[in-house]
Amino acid sequence: MSKRLLLPIDLADEKSWKMALDIALEQLRLHGGELHVVSVLPDFGMAMVGGYFQKDFEKKALHNFSEALRNWVSDHVPDDIDVHPHILHGSIYDEILRAADKLDVDLIVIGSHRPELKDYLLGPNAARVVRHARQSVYVVRN
Repeated sequence: MSKRLLLPIDLADEKSWKMALDIALEQLRLHGGELHVVSVLPDFGMAMVGGYFQKDFEKKALHNFSEALRNWVSDHVPDDIDVHPHILHGSIYDEILRAADKLDVDLIVIGSHRPELKDYLLGPNAARVVRHARQSVYVVRN
């Protein structure tokens, strides 16, 4: 029985969270508990890439991203759910795994698109979360 759920979402892609949110809410209504919603703002990847952006770009992007997540929670998570939004910054799968451990969640509910050929070669974020998570992972196919 899971009491602390982690729901990673991509704010720009409704398919990444629509069905996963429904599953997470169903689990919470059955068993109670709290929902931790995370969204990851990817970093620049290479330090030299950051040199092409304004000095305070990252700070502004994180602020705007945080506001967007708060709005998403307000629009999509019912008031009867104990929800905690978290903005993460870095490598998507690494940040999801780090958050799952730090927040001591029991279950990660993550949406995953149907694999394409490139995914078999590179591996999508959901697959990496499944392979490396210490928690149970419920993968919801979109």
